[in-house]
Amino acid sequence: MIVERPRDLRIKKIFAHGFLILFLAFITFPFLMVVSISFREGNFTIGDIWPRNPTLEHWYLAFGLDYVRADGTVVEPPFPVLRWMWNSIKLGLFAGAGVLVISTVSAYAFSRIKFRGRTALLDGLFIIQMFPTTLALIALYAIFDSLGEVSPFLGIDSHLSVIMVYWSGVVLHIWTLKGYFDGIDTALDKAAAIDGATPWQTFRLVFLPLAVPMMAVIFVLVFIGAINDYPVASVLLRSEDNLTLAVGSRLYLNEFKYLWGDFAAAAILSGVPITIVFLIAQKYLVSGLGEGAVKG
Repeated sequence: MIVERPRDLRIKKIFAHGFLILFLAFITFPFLMVVSISFREGNFTIGDIWPRNPTLEHWYLAFGLDYVRADGTVVEPPFPVLRWMWNSIKLGLFAGAGVLVISTVSAYAFSRIKFRGRTALLDGLFIIQMFPTTLALIALYAIFDSLGEVSPFLGIDSHLSVIMVYWSGVVLHIWTLKGYFDGIDTALDKAAAIDGATPWQTFRLVFLPLAVPMMAVIFVLVFIGAINDYPVASVLLRSEDNLTLAVGSRLYLNEFKYLWGDFAAAAILSGVPITIVFLIAQKYLVSGLGEGAVKG
């Protein structure tokens, strides 16, 4: 048995910590540059990493407030950033909740209920899910354009239309939760049946508490995907007030003028709801892992 000397262990620790520090610096440098640009005067990308004359102009405009410059010039917000962020949060919450409900119920049915054609249906859904949504953008536009003639709530420039498209990505999460349910001992089903529980009560009182960690992961993934989505939202949303933050931020970079400072402030704001949801879900992940095991 080879025993490493304290000096060798110390050298390895130094190299390990050095590599970790360099790696963190490498991945955080772009974010720090965006933060720097959001505090610079004007709308330029070229300049010092630390702004010489920091200003809150871009942040005032991002929060929808007028900014008065030193020369008395009043600058008004060019775009409704907070409305765009609210639209993104709303789409993310509804998309995440809908996908969570559909995937959880469907995964339980595929895992625990025996019915004809179950395997073929699962395989068919999985094959369909292999094709990215961007390949169907033309078809989606045509479908919702036609539906809009019947009901404006299901047409172009409707948030409900975008949410329904996000719901269509439920298949991957059904497979994920099905695998999770398959790993749960079938003795729980039998024990619940002996106690007089119906299939719905077994699902609600036994399986849902055990699936809390996985459900939290799915919700976070769907929420982040909806917040960051550009292709679907850019095709189905039209009016400025209905845009999401990912789509609306593109208006800062038009062919006549690039508002890099305003764009940087809006880009940083887009990460706020993702961070909050992730922190909340992280708490549920930790508590769900412990409480689910006890309840099971």
